[in-house]
Amino acid sequence: MSFVAPELAQPVEAFATALGIGLLIGMERERRPDAAAGLRTFSLVAMLGCLFALLGDKTGGGPWMLAVGLLVIASAMIASNFSSQQEEQYRGFTSEAAIVVTYGLGAAVWLGYATLAVMLAIATTVLLYFKAELKHISERTTPKDINSILQFGVLSMVVLPILPNIDFGPYDAINLRQVWWMVVLISGLALAGYLALRIVGTRHGAAVLGIFGGLASSTATTMMFSRHARDHVEMVRMSAIVILIANVMVMLRLGVIASLLAPSLLKPLAIVFACGVLPGVLMALYGWKILSAAGDLPIPEVKNPTELKTAVSFGALYAIVVLAAAWLQDLAGNSGLYIVALVSGLTDADASVLSTLRMFNLDKVPGHQAVIAVTLALVANLLFKIGLLVSIGGRALARHALPGLLAIGAGLVGGLLLV
Repeated sequence: MSFVAPELAQPVEAFATALGIGLLIGMERERRPDAAAGLRTFSLVAMLGCLFALLGDKTGGGPWMLAVGLLVIASAMIASNFSSQQEEQYRGFTSEAAIVVTYGLGAAVWLGYATLAVMLAIATTVLLYFKAELKHISERTTPKDINSILQFGVLSMVVLPILPNIDFGPYDAINLRQVWWMVVLISGLALAGYLALRIVGTRHGAAVLGIFGGLASSTATTMMFSRHARDHVEMVRMSAIVILIANVMVMLRLGVIASLLAPSLLKPLAIVFACGVLPGVLMALYGWKILSAAGDLPIPEVKNPTELKTAVSFGALYAIVVLAAAWLQDLAGNSGLYIVALVSGLTDADASVLSTLRMFNLDKVPGHQAVIAVTLALVANLLFKIGLLVSIGGRALARHALPGLLAIGAGLVGGLLLV
């Protein structure tokens, strides 16, 4: 049973949402004594935006009514600042900008974008609340950081969208957008790693980099930190921990995916993945203990965090491996499930695992064969990353990271024997 007349239900809901947005942003401003407005003002401004949007909608005024409301808000702010400028020092324009944003969000609620308005209100409140933290990050940003961020923006927002998303070449194996996506991924991981090391330090940054590197691409993470370990001796142990954590995250991520796509295979796959995760976690914890005893390590000087040359080189290597995998898969034929899993797993374990699970769901592959194929794809991908680690990182990194990666591989094979 509704407590509001049907013709008023939608307006009441819209104004209640606008009021909530105003209260959320106003609550943050209320706690700052230097703010130009507080809880009541922001609540009224949000409802005013919703009101003028309603009037424009019902009277046919459209955007003109919203413009009138905005002029009213602007005039009120100018009058308020003019009357108090003799008593107060300049306090910035943040609160005034937040008032204008709140007015627009209130109008957006009436126009049918309530969910988006609430999301933007939360984002606005976060920006207002973390003023000191954002200022601290900005003060620590160097021209090199800005240059790297802009370069990454060009690679990801300018070059990537204009590349054709079509397959061509032998076996239609080459896709320029996918290859360049690997370039963007490598550059992004390098930039994120550099910024994380600067913000939280090498010791605590290792876990963050390993977790997010494993979620994005353990192969790219392995390649990038192998290069860091080669160029900076002091980063060898930290790089080894990042690589181990990233490879553990791969199995955890694929385990979640498998539980959603093929629940009936969850038990045998969980056994296989657990046997790989356990030794990886133990080796990472051991390395973490040694790294913690050494204290925070100095952050190495990096000429260009986005590592464009390295990223392009990896993109070219990725294209070559994809082409070789397509050739081997053509030789093996679709009936060679295990060979296909091994070959395709070299470049992308996710794609191989997903295709195997899809075939299992279509009753084209028995359960035990699907588990074997998934394990082979992971082992093949692990072997490829070991090759990257040894060839790029050298003996020092291999001495610290190779035992953990081999333990993961042995655990996967042992888990397969158990099921």
